[in-house]
Order: sequence, then structure tokens, then C-alpha cells
Amino acid sequence: MRWIRLLIITAAVLGGLASPVTAAAELTISATPHQAHIGDVVTLNGTVKGITTIAVYLFVEGPDLDPRGVTLDNLNIAAGRGLFTTAPVQLSDGSWTYSWDTSVILGDMKPGIYTVYVASSPIDRLRYTSEDFATTDIEFLPPVSPTAETPLSTVISVIAVVIAAGIGLVISRRL
Repeated sequence: MRWIRLLIITAAVLGGLASPVTAAAELTISATPHQAHIGDVVTLNGTVKGITTIAVYLFVEGPDLDPRGVTLDNLNIAAGRGLFTTAPVQLSDGSWTYSWDTSVILGDMKPGIYTVYVASSPIDRLRYTSEDFATTDIEFLPPVSPTAETPLSTVISVIAVVIAAGIGLVISRRL
């Protein structure tokens, strides 16, 4: 009986040594700036350690968005099932950067706090454990109103009408 126990313990130890040890991915993310207006560009960057990958997967949660998270480019598309925003990873040091231009996204972005997730695999937020992703919060303020354009002066408008009328007379005389 002792030999059987010893054999089982030895097999377990040797089996554990023969199994490859896989390191968990360590992800970081930061945003610059942490407070921006809707329509601004926010730079997201971070690192990946513990695994070798060519890209990280990004998605966002925020006011009135799908609780699974959505892509950064289209707030109407839930993250998951292969639909993510990706950022390439530099294989030399594991760093990545993504410029999020909120002036060209599809969907209705409302003022509020948004949480941006970075993950090492393409699954939605509800399927992750806390070790599988990193987050950063960004507060989005209402868009900055465009500056009012100065209307053309009356003199320029009158000159344009006179020139157009003169060109019209020249053309009508030639016909």
C-alpha cells in the first residue's frame, strides 16, 4: 500500500514538472487625457507581459451602452464574437498605443464616465475574470461648441452679385 501511495505521489510530482507552465498575461492601460470633450482624441496605451501577442483587444462601457462593452469605433456594436477594436503590440517590448478619435465614432456618445478595457483575448466583458483585462476611466464632457463663423460683410456680397451679373451680361451678348 505504501508503494502505491509513493508511486502516485511520484507520478503527480513528475507530471507537474513535465507540464508546461503558462504565465498569465499582465496588461496595463492608461489614457491621456483622463478628462476630454466628446469629439477629442484620447490616446490609449499600455503594455502586455507574460505572453507574446500581436494585438490587444479594446472595448468600452459607458452611459446607455451595452453592458458587455462595445467597440470604440461603433458604440452600437457589442464587443465579442470577433467584434473588437484592436491595437498592435510591439513585439520588442510589449507596448501598444491606440488613438481614439471620438469625433468619428458611430453611435450616440453622451457625457459621462466611460471605462475602457484592454484584453489579451477576444471575448466580451461578462466572460472575463479580473486577471484577464485592465481598465482605465475617462470622463467625457459635452462637445465644445464650434466658434460662430463671421458672416461675410455686405460689401463682399454686393461685389459678388455685381460680378455674377457682369459675367451673365457678357455671356448673354455672345449668344
